[in-house]
Amino acid sequence: MKPLRAPRRLFSTGLAGVLLLSACAAQGGPADSAPDDSRSGDAPTATAPPAPAASGQVTAITTVLQEGDGPPELCLGGVAESYPPQCGGPEIAGWDWDAVEAESAHGTTWGRYTVEGTWDGTTFHLTEAAAAPAAQPVLPDDPRLDPDNAGAAEPGTPESEAPELQYEVFDHLGGLSGSFENGYVWVTVVYDDGSIQRYADDRYGADTVAVQSALRDIG
Repeated sequence: MKPLRAPRRLFSTGLAGVLLLSACAAQGGPADSAPDDSRSGDAPTATAPPAPAASGQVTAITTVLQEGDGPPELCLGGVAESYPPQCGGPEIAGWDWDAVEAESAHGTTWGRYTVEGTWDGTTFHLTEAAAAPAAQPVLPDDPRLDPDNAGAAEPGTPESEAPELQYEVFDHLGGLSGSFENGYVWVTVVYDDGSIQRYADDRYGADTVAVQSALRDIG
């Protein structure tokens, strides 16, 4: 099996800005900065939590991209706006380019779709025919964004100045995108069943890290 390429990752100082940044900007982001594990009080060699599998069906609206003879991948962490685009992420099994409309250029094939399937912690297994993406689902407001419910991360630090804790959280938890807002370090991972959030609470303290899942449970 081809080694999993690291996904393009996004990082910003505002949660809304995550959706607007291109992955090109991520090249100078957290991966290029040395994390300071001393902030958490743990050794730099602390083991990251394992990627949990989903117990049921999950879905996402995302770009699927295949480069050359490599496997098709879910671009959950952003897409570089080149031609052809560039991105990487978990492999998607059961994918058939003949069943969808797609673009191809210079040995790369891609398109944006609504996908539904299962997640075993490593590979996304397509179980339903992919479709052209509908409107992004309206998700309930996260109570952690309420100004009256501010978190404990770096109290008093301006949101325009990304605190060092962001960089460690982002890299240690395998973040796809992240931000600092309302006293929380926000980080999006491929999938969380709650175990990554519990790990973050234990490692960094309650009301410090807000974990979000790129793959959403169905039902």
